[in-house]
Amino acid sequence: MKNIIFTTILITSTGIYSENIIDIYNEALENDPQYKAAEYSLLAGKEIVVQGRAGLMPNVSISGGTSWNESYQGGILSNEYNSFSSSARLSQPLVRLDSWFQYKRTQSLTDASEADFGYEQQNLVVRTAELYFGVLRAIDNLNAAKSEEKAIKKQLDQAQQRFEVGLSAITGVQEAQLAYDLSLASRIRSEGAVFSAREALNALIGREVYSIDPLGNNLPIVNPSPASKQDWVNLAINNNYRLKAAKLRRNASKNAARGAAADHLPKLDIVGSVSKSETNQYKYDDLDTGGLIITVPSETERRSYSVQLSMPIFQGGSVNSRRKQAYANYDKSIEDTLFIERSVIQEVRSQYSNVITLVANVNAQEQAVVSATSALEATKVGYEVGTRNIVDLLQSEKNLYSAERNLANAKYDYILANLRLGLSAGNLEPDNITDINNFLN
Repeated sequence: MKNIIFTTILITSTGIYSENIIDIYNEALENDPQYKAAEYSLLAGKEIVVQGRAGLMPNVSISGGTSWNESYQGGILSNEYNSFSSSARLSQPLVRLDSWFQYKRTQSLTDASEADFGYEQQNLVVRTAELYFGVLRAIDNLNAAKSEEKAIKKQLDQAQQRFEVGLSAITGVQEAQLAYDLSLASRIRSEGAVFSAREALNALIGREVYSIDPLGNNLPIVNPSPASKQDWVNLAINNNYRLKAAKLRRNASKNAARGAAADHLPKLDIVGSVSKSETNQYKYDDLDTGGLIITVPSETERRSYSVQLSMPIFQGGSVNSRRKQAYANYDKSIEDTLFIERSVIQEVRSQYSNVITLVANVNAQEQAVVSATSALEATKVGYEVGTRNIVDLLQSEKNLYSAERNLANAKYDYILANLRLGLSAGNLEPDNITDINNFLN
């Protein structure tokens, strides 16, 4: 079975700057425990087919032994000798349908392990992006909170000055103080969120990341290609690795059931064996040998070649029970595969609609930032001439910072939604990380 091969993406740079998403992804390939565990699961899965094939291959065994023998009569040693034996046995299955179906089963299981690894390869791209943009999202929220706190503190100072010279009431100071206290609490929460996001990214690669490149302003916001939702569904049915693995395990269950049913059938083997025995007996009973020990060797060799037929007749019902159990597991695997197929279809449709929605959302948020900026400028003018109060000004500033924060979050959501759509469709590649990296500053 073919599966995508994810390799380290190399880039060149001059000097040392903050790390980009390719840097993080390359290290994740080497250090992420979840990904490394998937690699070892793949290695273990490749051995399954080797074990299944062994049931169709010749079996050769050898054995040997030696023993020392003594005979006593009336407590007196009358005879002693040693003996040697060795044997070799070769068997080659001729007709074993149970072993053949077991081999087909292990082929499907090995292919399924490759599909599982293919999914983990693609999932690493998504997880890396989620953690990377999770840090940027937290940093943007913190920067917005700091800007809001700074602006409100400035308004608080102005409100106090206007109150001190009698140009405004104390309520203006109190309202500005409340807004400042709330912005301070929001900034503290944002700092905690940044710390948590950084630690999650650190856990991915096993070291501390100090600085990462932010997202630039040149990110293209486009609808998915192909444009048809059904085209994405078709891609997912053909390429989704979770679905591939489920189908392969369904095939493995089918062959396991066939193998269990084949236990009732005759089994035919070719068997050849060679055995050799040698006895070196030291004879001196009632024989005057002049002090010499006479060795009487005896050597025997046997060879046999046979075709052996075996067929179970009755084993307490265990063979029939295993067959029923195997077919029940096969029926279960059919339903499991159907469930995963429907889940994948639902997932890819949802992700497709999510991308379409986020494209419109990003465009709307960009317009919201423009509108919030204009509204803030107008409110500042109104506040200076006395037609707007401090509450109006504070709210306008909050609206701008909120719009900027929402725009940044919408862009991150758009990027991640595209990656999740690719994961659902099974066409995600390392080049997607490179594409994203091109839009970082």
